[in-house]
Amino acid sequence: MNKKILFIILLLVLALPVLALAQSMTGDAGGSGITVETIVHQAEKTALLIASGVVVILWIVTGLLFLQAQGAPDKLSAAKKSLIAAVAGTALVIIAGSAIALVSNMFGISGSSGNSTPGPEGLEGLLYNLKIYI
Repeated sequence: MNKKILFIILLLVLALPVLALAQSMTGDAGGSGITVETIVHQAEKTALLIASGVVVILWIVTGLLFLQAQGAPDKLSAAKKSLIAAVAGTALVIIAGSAIALVSNMFGISGSSGNSTPGPEGLEGLLYNLKIYI
């Protein structure tokens, strides 16, 4: 029961920045308003923010498990499994962020921060963008 309460509290703490960032979705002073593109970009940012927070917490828990193991084989195996999960989670977050940026650049979506990489269009653009991220 305590783990469920802790999970809910952590989820709420991680979701608080989303409430603060909701004010930035109103658009510029020209009154462009909320568009589907801004909502999607805000959802991407929020998902990556929450996933990054979960990965950081997972790394902290992994470190604590190794400290508490003190050479006990069963506790050490649990810590190793946690380490594998932390590495996999980190890789997934990095791959997800790269995939979002790659697809956005392939389709010419500038994003809410205007970080679109200029380059050729079509198949040449795809190869150009792959070259940037690899």
